[in-house]
Amino acid sequence: MGLFDKMFSKKMCDICGEDMGIVSDRKVEDGAICKKCSAKLSPWFREGRTTTLAEIKEQLAYREENKTEVAKFNITRTIGSDNLKILVDDDASRFVVTSARNLEEANPDVLDFAQVTGCDLDVRERRTEERRKKEEGGFESYNPPRYRVYYDFYITIHVNHKYFNEIEFKINSYSVETTPSTGAPQHRIPDPELNNEYREYKEMGEEIIAILTDVHKQAREDAAPKAAVKCPYCGATTVPNASGCCEFCGGPL
Repeated sequence: MGLFDKMFSKKMCDICGEDMGIVSDRKVEDGAICKKCSAKLSPWFREGRTTTLAEIKEQLAYREENKTEVAKFNITRTIGSDNLKILVDDDASRFVVTSARNLEEANPDVLDFAQVTGCDLDVRERRTEERRKKEEGGFESYNPPRYRVYYDFYITIHVNHKYFNEIEFKINSYSVETTPSTGAPQHRIPDPELNNEYREYKEMGEEIIAILTDVHKQAREDAAPKAAVKCPYCGATTVPNASGCCEFCGGPL
């Protein structure tokens, strides 16, 4: 087979063995994967050529097991807007991040709150210059220049997970544009805090951070082994129960 034939010959997926045409969807260190297999991986997985086929197969096995966790997931509250949302199962101290309505079909990664290691809000500003049309044709800048300013709000959840270490998503479905108020100089960049939508999304992001931080702290405290103490009421050496009381007399510790 010549070089030309090799370049345009059909390729087989190294995971499922199906024909994936000329171009693979994802290349790894020792092979290539078709779109069907790649779609089964976690949406937060970002590794590339340094990943091996063995690691991909291991992750696919984990993703199959995750379907069982999704089936058990009970939504007790929803945090976020009409874009990606954080769905919470307070009873199991777990959460998922997804935009899907059908969880079993989407199979989002189910995480414990104890896996959260941090959470950040990043407000990203983007500017585009406005230009006016010249009589002789073409466009020119205003003097002084005028800009349209747009803002997007991104949440990054840092997690302790085998296949990814962060979940980043945008909480606004469209960019928030700020414009100068009536009578203000058109070239002046307005204070975004004066924009209602800007404040709403910023407050939403701060609320998400506060909730994840609080539940993470509580989950870590619940998971931590409790030390034995002496009960001041009955004198017994006891480990506080779930209510923080003596296991013998029920007195608060």
